[in-house]
Amino acid sequence: MHDVANSEHVEDHFESTELVRDVVIGMSDGLTVPFALAAGLSGTVGSSHIVVLAGLAEIAAGSIAMGLGGYLAARGDVEHYASERRREEKEIVERTRDEEEEIYQIFEEYGVERTESDSVLTALKRNPKAWVDFMMRFELGLEKPASHRARQSAAVIAFSYIAGGFIPLLPYMILLHASSALRASVVITLIALFFFGAVKGRLTGGGTMKSALQTVFIGGLAAGAAYTLARLLSVHPSF
Repeated sequence: MHDVANSEHVEDHFESTELVRDVVIGMSDGLTVPFALAAGLSGTVGSSHIVVLAGLAEIAAGSIAMGLGGYLAARGDVEHYASERRREEKEIVERTRDEEEEIYQIFEEYGVERTESDSVLTALKRNPKAWVDFMMRFELGLEKPASHRARQSAAVIAFSYIAGGFIPLLPYMILLHASSALRASVVITLIALFFFGAVKGRLTGGGTMKSALQTVFIGGLAAGAAYTLARLLSVHPSF
């Protein structure tokens, strides 16, 4: 009984949501876009070699574009946080009373009376940095982005796109006839979407089977829409 009472309580929370988001963005696009391109070409060319070359070119261009997009988005988050922090640092000096009132309002949302939050406000006023940190988190809902976030996001999205893009192209690398490779590509892409969704659900706690089926449905729907568009453009190039 003594051991149980004194055992350290450890909460198991998943904290790599940004990493998972980047993998999801890169992998999902990597699975669907090259698949649609290869599927669309399969109806117009008979050789898998041409499909593979076009697919590899798309993977190269797509991974660079997606990685750059992830980098710019992450840099935007960093710049937005820095801008808002400068504004808060200025406001606690020039509009102290307004900022104090905001502290009271934040605590009132949690059912804490003004008299009860006075001591917290006094402590924060002694430490301006902590005061700004508090306002950034609880007033604006902003967390400070990691310094390496932009580079990491770009790399994860780009490599996830490449990894996902090679999956639907594998049958075209093995089979000579594009029509046969297309059927195999459909199967292997759906299987990859299922396992990808299952892993994502297990990591995020969203339910393994539920996440797997959702990923197959959404990814399959996106791939089907892209494939239909590619087929229409190949049949009617004047579009």
